[in-house]
Amino acid sequence: MAHFAKLGVNGKVIAVHGLDNDQMLNADNQEDESVGQQRLQEIHGWPAQMWIKTSYNTRGNKYYDADGTEASDQSKKFRGNYAGIGFSYDDVNDLFWAPQPHASWTKNNSTADWVAPITYPSVTDDGQDPVVFAYIITWNETGYQADNTKGWEAVKSNDDADTPTIHDWNGSAWVSR
Repeated sequence: MAHFAKLGVNGKVIAVHGLDNDQMLNADNQEDESVGQQRLQEIHGWPAQMWIKTSYNTRGNKYYDADGTEASDQSKKFRGNYAGIGFSYDDVNDLFWAPQPHASWTKNNSTADWVAPITYPSVTDDGQDPVVFAYIITWNETGYQADNTKGWEAVKSNDDADTPTIHDWNGSAWVSR
């Protein structure tokens, strides 16, 4: 089954529809996106050029096998990400983008993903074996806008206080507030 994103204003994905592969065969019996687009126009009455094929097994600009493992053959990766409602189609780079998570994050065309202005923390737990606690890490856009050396913050997974201690990432370690 092929999947097509239905585009609305400014390339915004407003629906995703499946289409049997045999409904997109051209005169040479080859799958052809434009044939699928025409078929979807016939079915739904939405202009053919507003239907863009998307790959169910592509995310982060990588192709994944049916079992969810990254495929050794990446030639099947297609348009960066499987489109979802609210995604946008970038016709210049021929990629589908998830909604921008935060105003300060920028696009990375090679991974088809958004990137924070500060690298994700390298310390994610206490380093013990077995692990006693992990950091529950989130992005604080307001904090970043106030001080662009900060942004990543965390609480310890075993901190069950009524008001858990918040830790800020300083680029190499977590610092309690």
